[in-house]
Amino acid sequence: MTTPCIICVAITGSLPTKDNNPAVPISISEQIDSAHEAFEAGASIAHCHVRDDAGKPTSDPDRFARLMEGLETHCPGMIVQLSTGGRSGAGHERGGMLPLAPDMASISVGSTNFPTRVYENAPDLVDWLAAEMLTYNVKPEIEAFDLSHILKAKEMSDKGQIAGTPYVQFVMGVKNSMPVDRDVFDYYIHTVHRLFGADAPWCAAGIGPNQIVLNEWAISSGGHARTGLEDNVRLNRNTLAPSNAALVGRAVDLCEKYERPVASWAQAREILGLRKVAV
Repeated sequence: MTTPCIICVAITGSLPTKDNNPAVPISISEQIDSAHEAFEAGASIAHCHVRDDAGKPTSDPDRFARLMEGLETHCPGMIVQLSTGGRSGAGHERGGMLPLAPDMASISVGSTNFPTRVYENAPDLVDWLAAEMLTYNVKPEIEAFDLSHILKAKEMSDKGQIAGTPYVQFVMGVKNSMPVDRDVFDYYIHTVHRLFGADAPWCAAGIGPNQIVLNEWAISSGGHARTGLEDNVRLNRNTLAPSNAALVGRAVDLCEKYERPVASWAQAREILGLRKVAV
């Protein structure tokens, strides 16, 4: 396969703590340093959450602004993707960082079960987040926890709520949501290509020990891959990951195994239809 593979590094998330793994970057400066190492290792997208002074998840736009500034300075050209996830706020607070106009932002277009609660994404909130992304020219990444979320993305695209070709990420392995199932995974790919075209890019993310499984499935199937300490803090059952860069390195190794070039930040921007930047 000759299509370059985009590697997204989810550097922090809302849940992992330094008790889980001391390498989890919490402060803004730690996140910038960790993202820079991952960028040097081959990641072209940084998926970002921020934490407050107590290490708790927040949607504080000022913290996102500081993180964006640091990434743009120390990781020139890297695609910055901010999270609008529900663990960091409620209602419109979840999209309060969108006026910062990052390259991308995640959006979940439907609700799903999480380990101990419902991850609620009400239709009116989804519509508002999508409208904000259109206003500020932010490309959404559709986080699909279920087949219905891919079909919803098609409906929103047809209505003009999403500009360009939707970029769908399959999320598998969250307890009580979609398990890691190869037949389902293959049908997700089929569905994306049927709805959005044979050349439509897509990505996959696996949780915990399933991270490396989904990395391999995606890379070997022509898709793009997400890795990072947000989703998985270990290299294996007995070894903590020493850094986000180490997890990116595993994905790079899989690209070599399947003879796929790792996408540069410029190639990733072209594949996703993002603005060009001069560095």
